[in-house]
Amino acid sequence: MNPTAADQRGGRRVLVLGGARSGKSAYAESLLSGHADVVYCATGRRAGEDPEWAARIADHRSRRPPGWRTVETTDVAVELRNTPRALLVDCLTLWLTAAMDDCGAWDDRPGHAGALAARIEALMEAWRDTTAHAVAVSNEVGWGVVPETRAGRMFRDELGVLNARFAGQADEVWLVVAGIPQRLR
Repeated sequence: MNPTAADQRGGRRVLVLGGARSGKSAYAESLLSGHADVVYCATGRRAGEDPEWAARIADHRSRRPPGWRTVETTDVAVELRNTPRALLVDCLTLWLTAAMDDCGAWDDRPGHAGALAARIEALMEAWRDTTAHAVAVSNEVGWGVVPETRAGRMFRDELGVLNARFAGQADEVWLVVAGIPQRLR
């Protein structure tokens, strides 16, 4: 039997896509349930005094096994390079939001496109080269209506391209719809 690219690299990359509240995060967590040493890379920034957002974070935390270590960061590339065993990135959607914030994309700051492209390239390189069993979660947002605002269209387009690039480098790709996971590759 020929070894897979993941076997030669030492890691396995899995992308889990789905809509809001589709069950994608819970499914991604289940893919790593057999691992005792998991780094949970939470990319969502704290939203001040937003009780609904705090409840969402608490829901995610309550599902994690006690041995999993949570790292709240948007520096996902560092975690992909430095985590030797198992890593869950939840989620690329929030990572992209933060990257676009930091680069000034929403305000059309001069140079934002190049700065964002550089961040995406660094993330893609880390995803491609990781030796961890890495599972990344992302929203699939391109199936709805075309957003009315420039910022909404820009975000939808950037996320679609990011998801496609992650999928292109993944060993497995799953789509979760209404709580039902379907393997795409």
